[in-house]
Amino acid sequence: MISHLIMAPVLLPLFAGLLILLEVRQRLWLRRATGLIATALLLPIAFLLWQQAAAGDITVYRLGNWQPPFGIVLVLDQLSAMMLLITALLALPVYLHACRGDDQPGANFHSLFQFQLLGINGAFLTGDLFNLFVFFEVLLIASYALLMHGQGPQRAKAGLHYVILNLAGSSLFLFGLGLLYAATGTLNMADVGRVICAGELVSPLLLQVSGALLLVVFALKAALLPLSFWLPGAYSAASAPVAALFAIMTKVGLYAIWRMWPLLYGLQDSPLHGMVSPWLWGLALATIAFAALGVLSAQRLAVLASWLVLVSVGTLMAALTASTPAAWAAGFYYMIHSTFAAAALFLLVGLISAHRGVLADQIEEGSGLSPLLGLLFVVLAVMLVGLPPLSGFIGKLVLLQAVPEAAFWIVLLLASLLLLIAFSRAGSTVFWRHQAGGKPATLPLAAAAPLTFLLLLCVAMVVLAAPMMNVAASTAEQLANAQGYIDAVLGAAEVMP
Repeated sequence: MISHLIMAPVLLPLFAGLLILLEVRQRLWLRRATGLIATALLLPIAFLLWQQAAAGDITVYRLGNWQPPFGIVLVLDQLSAMMLLITALLALPVYLHACRGDDQPGANFHSLFQFQLLGINGAFLTGDLFNLFVFFEVLLIASYALLMHGQGPQRAKAGLHYVILNLAGSSLFLFGLGLLYAATGTLNMADVGRVICAGELVSPLLLQVSGALLLVVFALKAALLPLSFWLPGAYSAASAPVAALFAIMTKVGLYAIWRMWPLLYGLQDSPLHGMVSPWLWGLALATIAFAALGVLSAQRLAVLASWLVLVSVGTLMAALTASTPAAWAAGFYYMIHSTFAAAALFLLVGLISAHRGVLADQIEEGSGLSPLLGLLFVVLAVMLVGLPPLSGFIGKLVLLQAVPEAAFWIVLLLASLLLLIAFSRAGSTVFWRHQAGGKPATLPLAAAAPLTFLLLLCVAMVVLAAPMMNVAASTAEQLANAQGYIDAVLGAAEVMP
């Protein structure tokens, strides 16, 4: 039975989403209960899969028992298992937060939430580039509707831009897949690496063109400069739980680049080897700098949080293009921290907006807020700026140790300074400069529970920093071993009915 567990992160949200669609819409409690059970079950499933992958073996599940590269395969290694666990840990508190009222404006929120998880989990597990495209489309279609959940002109405008850009990206994805198939005769990720290593390319030029197109698509999904202008408007327009769930969405694009790096872009025998790294390195640094300026100029807390997501994208891309196991391990630790911290900030912004009335999340003077909100804001600010002793500090410290280039140090440290200034300005304006008179609104502890859970995860990352870095180092070493991945997928001896 354990061998079939790899299908659960895909099938569970699929059937839960379909079941919710069939349930009576007037019974909101029933849809909430169904979604909560499905989302909660993902957590032990992801943990069991992570334990299975932590042993170092790569599990290959062949649907229909078709031998790769001809059939559909799901592949579970340490990286995909880690991403599944991050998604499960994020989804549960976000869903609980949404069930406090953010789910009411749209009847299909709960099913869309499950379909979003279906697309994300499938993208992390698939071992085939065409099925990666399919799962991309699933998560994007769900995200289109989730982005406009609650309606409003701002969300409609942001949603229109988001849809147009991603439709263009999907078209490029298909063109890239067609050219890659023409160049290699396969779309199985492992088989692409095998063909390149064996020198069986039909045309190196076609591989270069297809690799460049796919990289553009993945960079668009990850929101790397100059393909990042859509993200601040889209994320800041979304409701708080939707934006918090979207914190893992940009990581899907980064994951795709990371997955294909040792098999296509960084492979020694690939015509793309050495071509894309300088470009991505420069764009990563530019993304960090540009996003830090965006944080500093933000006039709304949701916009500030959205630009912070871009800071993490640039930082992770810099770690990726460094192409060393140490840099990748540091990047994995920072990715976990940035995902949970960014999601927590979006949830906090939602709580602040609900307590400020017409001012919402504007960085302007207003009525007094609950001291608990102020405390949570300070903790998140320290965490996201990267000040000791929280996980942001450890994440940036290991990155600076693993990527010793002076340009990276300068850009990252100056960006951190700008973030500190931006958070100081926003915090002092929203929490300290409030109108005289009136009693600050109280915040129910239950409302802050999902946000607090995410913060506790970041605190746990400090306590467990050493074992987590060991896990990250093991994950990076396994990912860098392209031949091991190829042998595991194409030479899988175990028969999966």
